[in-house]
Amino acid sequence: MQPITLNELDNLSNRASTVINRLRDRVFSPGTEKSLDIRFNVRSAAEMVGRSEKLIRDAEGDGRLPDPVKDPVTNRRTGYSLAEVNTMRSVFGTLPHRAPEDPATVLAVQNFKGGVGKSTVVCHLAQYFALKGYRVCVIDCDSQGSTTSIFGLNPDVDVQEDEDTLYPFFRHGGPKSLHYALRATYWPGIALIPSNLGLYDAEYEFAARMVREQGFILDRLREGIATISDQFDIILLDPPPALGMISLSVLRAANALLIPAPPNNIDFGSTAHFLKMMGSTLAELAEHGGAREYSFVKILTTKMNDNKSAHQAIKRMMDAVFPQDMLQSILKDSAEIDNATANLSTVYELTGAATRSETHKRCRTYLDAVGREVELLVRKTWPSHHADLRKEGIL
Repeated sequence: MQPITLNELDNLSNRASTVINRLRDRVFSPGTEKSLDIRFNVRSAAEMVGRSEKLIRDAEGDGRLPDPVKDPVTNRRTGYSLAEVNTMRSVFGTLPHRAPEDPATVLAVQNFKGGVGKSTVVCHLAQYFALKGYRVCVIDCDSQGSTTSIFGLNPDVDVQEDEDTLYPFFRHGGPKSLHYALRATYWPGIALIPSNLGLYDAEYEFAARMVREQGFILDRLREGIATISDQFDIILLDPPPALGMISLSVLRAANALLIPAPPNNIDFGSTAHFLKMMGSTLAELAEHGGAREYSFVKILTTKMNDNKSAHQAIKRMMDAVFPQDMLQSILKDSAEIDNATANLSTVYELTGAATRSETHKRCRTYLDAVGREVELLVRKTWPSHHADLRKEGIL
């Protein structure tokens, strides 16, 4: 058997890149951009806005809202875009934004193991919050750029590591603010700081700076987020699946944590190790940079398969060991999520006949339940929402 040389490894890498490029070429065909094609009828819009259909029609009639777009043949409404629904929310005063004195929620979806559904959770949570009318920022801290791809950017083509990612901010003498990296997305209400493979170099940059510089540079990301947080209600962080300098920076920057954990022996074991490492690491970092506290830390069961007895057994164990720390909602294993991800998309973006299948409806139910539970945790951190939560019988 011939030894595998660096040349063979390079060839293997090039072949893998060819497959990835073909997949991306299929999704990011020349001259195309992702767009949000979902539309809402007047009944759905009324539910989203929190006002009656009659009030919406009255506001259109008296000019407070623009005339609805109608089909030229049938003269029927073609439905409202999310941007138009948010305009209604603004007119009726039902946008759910936090008050300026409320802290922005900086939520890290973090686990040091890959394949646990981290990016899936980040993207679907971001879009859930956007559908509700919140102002959302997604920061892709993972050099693999999966979240960046799902939000319509080809990391190898559309993102320059020296201009568009977190990397310039982490470098010595870098920008003072993260505004340079913010990008609007095709989702109204969601901004993105993208990533690509070049961000991996930031790990080495961090290590070098730790050696040669004074000060606690692991708080650099937290300081950067503070420069943009006034623009958003919720900032979602998607860190790399490893215990490195960027992951530590994410732990220091976040004020809330969501830990995705599939119910199998290997992944749950990795989650247990993650919790142990996180505790000891944060304690050590606190000696140098001060202690950090979180508004909430919750474990989310992901990729749950009810037909697997091992999954059920481990889920029962998780509930017994972490009775106060588990989200009640579960993100079940779903072909709907897998199929959407294969097209660098999400379940929330599907339209047409695909949304009428029972598989889709079940998946939306799981995703919405997770979103609602996280939304409630977030709202509890905002004093301006407490009166409404008391009216809803939650506080």
